[in-house]
Amino acid sequence: MGPAGTCPAVLPAWTRPVPEPVRRISRRGGVRSVTERATRTASLEPPVTEEGFLERFFHLRDFGTSVPTELLAGLTTFMVMAYIIFVNPVILGNPGLPDHLPISATTTGTALVAGVMTIAMGLATNRAYAIAPGMGLNAVVAYQLIGAMHLSAPEAMGVIVADGAIMTILVLAGVRKYVMTAVPVELKKGISVGIGLFILFIGLVDGGIIVPNSSTLVAMGNLRGVPVFVTVAGLLITILFLALEVRGAVLWGILSSTAIAIAARALTGTTQFAPGQAVLPSRAVAAPDFSRLGHFSFGFIGHLGILTAVLVVLSILMVDFFDAIGTLIGVGSQAGYLNEKGELPVAQQALTVDALAAMAGGAASVSSATTFIESAAGVGVGGRTGLVSCVTGILFLMAMPFWPIVEVVPTQATAPALIIVGWMMMSVLSDRESRTPDGRVVLARGIDFSNIEEGLPVVATMVMMPLTYNIANGIGAGFILWTLIKLFRGKAREIHPAMYVVSLVFLVYFVRNFLGVQV
Repeated sequence: MGPAGTCPAVLPAWTRPVPEPVRRISRRGGVRSVTERATRTASLEPPVTEEGFLERFFHLRDFGTSVPTELLAGLTTFMVMAYIIFVNPVILGNPGLPDHLPISATTTGTALVAGVMTIAMGLATNRAYAIAPGMGLNAVVAYQLIGAMHLSAPEAMGVIVADGAIMTILVLAGVRKYVMTAVPVELKKGISVGIGLFILFIGLVDGGIIVPNSSTLVAMGNLRGVPVFVTVAGLLITILFLALEVRGAVLWGILSSTAIAIAARALTGTTQFAPGQAVLPSRAVAAPDFSRLGHFSFGFIGHLGILTAVLVVLSILMVDFFDAIGTLIGVGSQAGYLNEKGELPVAQQALTVDALAAMAGGAASVSSATTFIESAAGVGVGGRTGLVSCVTGILFLMAMPFWPIVEVVPTQATAPALIIVGWMMMSVLSDRESRTPDGRVVLARGIDFSNIEEGLPVVATMVMMPLTYNIANGIGAGFILWTLIKLFRGKAREIHPAMYVVSLVFLVYFVRNFLGVQV
């Protein structure tokens, strides 16, 4: 038996040993291990032969939890994640895109991928992590790959499948630590904030709060229109729910905004909403639409050229990889999954499932699926094991037939969700984790923007993404500036070798037109 605070890899129920204890907080506020609790109460516990299947399979007692607690935690996680069932199809099905996807198929696919991969995560790791198509990259697929780069929807999904395939290879090859140490932590945070600003900006545009302007590029929209009213009202309602700490605040905000939009359209007769939106659905449920499963293509390589295609996949890969590890560690820290060195013992299994989820998301035409930070909601009410994930996954699968309801949700009703989630992604700027020689994790100050070595590259990363509608541009600008400033200051030894290679490739990407290189 190892020290308290460690948990072994999860094997099939008939072969795996009883897991070592996770650390948890007692009601008196002191930290104790489940082993101590089990030792004091061993005489009162029933023998293993009298335990139920769920107890034996998920080792609930060893994690200090119970079936009712896990069921409640699974429901809680689903409630705070369910907004993605509405937001993802509306983003990918935006009528303004040159090749938008049908709402019925993307709703079905979103719920299917979230359900299957969340259950897979629970069974593979026995931890309370949940997976769904991720916010941020879905906007990248819609507005950058399809909108700006004019890829077809199958080609855009081919980018995501390639991303997931490469990530799977990296994880199985055991090079995740190398990848994580290659990129400075400041740039990782800059990437997260840049994507947050990107989707926040998209939310403001979709809501009509910001509009194009020939003189100033952008300007404040006409706030007197019904669609803008729906966005502003939905944003205020969502903020109210967040302030009151209501579970599923973003989901309730979307539903409230949709109800307001339906009422406003009925009362005013406005035609400002897209056809079929902001009206009462003719039916609540229908057969799931699996028509877009398997609709992906690697034709993006010929469309974009080899260099651009490689850098686009690389950019999405870095976002996916860093986001997955950050979420796994963040939720794992809250749940007590980490060992004394701050490591997640089941990281290999979790990252493998996460990488496969990215591939599944692309194959199902719903963008890259990843581990959600909202998994922390279930942990917050006591959930600890893979049973939480299984409950959440089953609820997602049960949501597949409800696509007719999603079809009537207007873009303006999901715009507040984009704005709020964009703001949430900026929280990484508020603090920074560092590790002491003895393995303790401590929180230090945020990014020092007054220091040109880290401040300027981070700002370039954050700003270039939303202003160019391209995450590769932001990542490339940040990498190049980081490397150059370090070189200018004579700190070449502080630059990871991989940073030299990636920065050089991005440099060629930016100047290829001047060099006459069309690849």
